[in-house]
Amino acid sequence: MKTISSALTALTFLAILTVARAELELAPPKLAVPYGENPAAGATIEVNGIKLHYETYGHGTPLLMIHGNGGNISHLGYQIEAFASEYRVIVADSRGHGQSEMGPGRLTYEHQVEDLNALLDHLHLKSAFVLGWSDGGILGLLLAIHHPDKVAKLAIMGANLRPDGAADWAQAWVEKSNREADAMIAKGDQSQPWPVIKQYLDLLGQQPNIPVADLAKISAPVLVMAGDKDAIKPEHTQQIFDHLKQAHLAIFPGATHMIAWEDHELFDRTVAKFFVQPYTRPDTKDIFK
Repeated sequence: MKTISSALTALTFLAILTVARAELELAPPKLAVPYGENPAAGATIEVNGIKLHYETYGHGTPLLMIHGNGGNISHLGYQIEAFASEYRVIVADSRGHGQSEMGPGRLTYEHQVEDLNALLDHLHLKSAFVLGWSDGGILGLLLAIHHPDKVAKLAIMGANLRPDGAADWAQAWVEKSNREADAMIAKGDQSQPWPVIKQYLDLLGQQPNIPVADLAKISAPVLVMAGDKDAIKPEHTQQIFDHLKQAHLAIFPGATHMIAWEDHELFDRTVAKFFVQPYTRPDTKDIFK
């Protein structure tokens, strides 16, 4: 599969999150290094019946980065550049995205997370720090639930456990986009890869379905992040934080789901501090004992 076009990306999660901020022309960062299309750093392996494309940068503690719905490696360019000086950054095009193959059948988070687990095995990594944005945050949670030994620390941005964790406007947009995609398929339109778009919309509208109780299986420290006007309901982000054994909560002021682009320096500093400092969970009530 060739790299997802900007037109296709505009029909997935980026579209629903940039409409209100269109004047900023938010788009994947244009950097000197062609992240996602860098043969010097890239490789392809076969995992779980598909070809998975990934790239590695830097040296040090392994750090797995996971992009969002409709995205690819290039969408994490700011974060790769921020962390590659201190970490061995591993970043893949998720199944059905970028240069990674879709494979047969339904695209699911469970398939995607098993691909990432197989990638870590391929690289002989017993554990890694994990940073996931949007769908990448969902995959980070699933990796920590199903393969807890693989996750040393986890930072997630704008993740949800269920489709109804998304804002009402986002759920309505997915329903509308599904109807539009169905209409285009019905009339035989070939202007966009509509079956692929339908798979992405299925991820957004019908998945994930992670029981809250499963969060108790996560033993690693977790940084739960969101913008104060995110695509995820504030109460849902709070629910995720409240049900993790070891977690911090960061709500970025004046920020959207796109904080990793909008103010990447603040976002990256927040994640970097969490990764470096030993985990503690101070409580204000303890001050008054």
